Amino acid sequence: MKIKIAAFLAGIFGVLGVLLFLVAFGTDYWILATERCGGFDTDNSTHHPEEVEREDSEGILTFHHEGFFWRCWFFGEDYQDTIWNFWFTSQGHPKHCMHGYLFPMPIALGPHPHPSYDATAVYRGFWTAFVILAVTASLVGGFLLVCGVPFVNARFYKVGGGFLVTAGGLFALLVFMFVMWKEFAADLHKYILLERSGRCLDNVPVHVYYGWSFMFAVAGIPFVLLSGLLFYLSGYSILKEMD
Repeated sequence: MKIKIAAFLAGIFGVLGVLLFLVAFGTDYWILATERCGGFDTDNSTHHPEEVEREDSEGILTFHHEGFFWRCWFFGEDYQDTIWNFWFTSQGHPKHCMHGYLFPMPIALGPHPHPSYDATAVYRGFWTAFVILAVTASLVGGFLLVCGVPFVNARFYKVGGGFLVTAGGLFALLVFMFVMWKEFAADLHKYILLERSGRCLDNVPVHVYYGWSFMFAVAGIPFVLLSGLLFYLSGYSILKEMD
């Protein structure tokens, strides 16, 4: 009876955690930024958006957000410079997006690498690998537990729980890498203004925030770790009773 209760609680925690991981992976709000450097010409046929001269551009905020798949921006007049303007229902329209090219660094556009390519590019490969591995491990663990829970299968409990613990550990690692990248490794002022360095001054203020996707990933880590641990211990208890 105790094992069934533990498995039930573990299932609830696991569903919440995996859903938060999937939302974090599938939404493009890992990093948020605002600046006042004018607008983009979205009619340009090349990969590099060209700037449009705007009257009274100092009153127009440009909002950037980026994730694993897309890099997007939109504009707002008389907006306050807060992260709440990035909430899904609060964004200005129209919004423009381009492929993120496996965020976070660098964005290499055209036939040749961008001149801003630097050592932080190593983070892109590792960060991308950990995201894919973590999502895969959480889905595999969830699938095994869906198969094992109805039959109180000890092996499925242990293996599925192990996959969830692995997924939680990988997400914790990639969150740590993301914080290190944002706080210490990358020149985010240069990165946000990458495509507009010809026009924007070096002293243009850029405000960078952690995004909703990052927060969802952080929130999902304890749920998945606790779920995996409960399932693993439940499987261990079942095997011990069978012996």
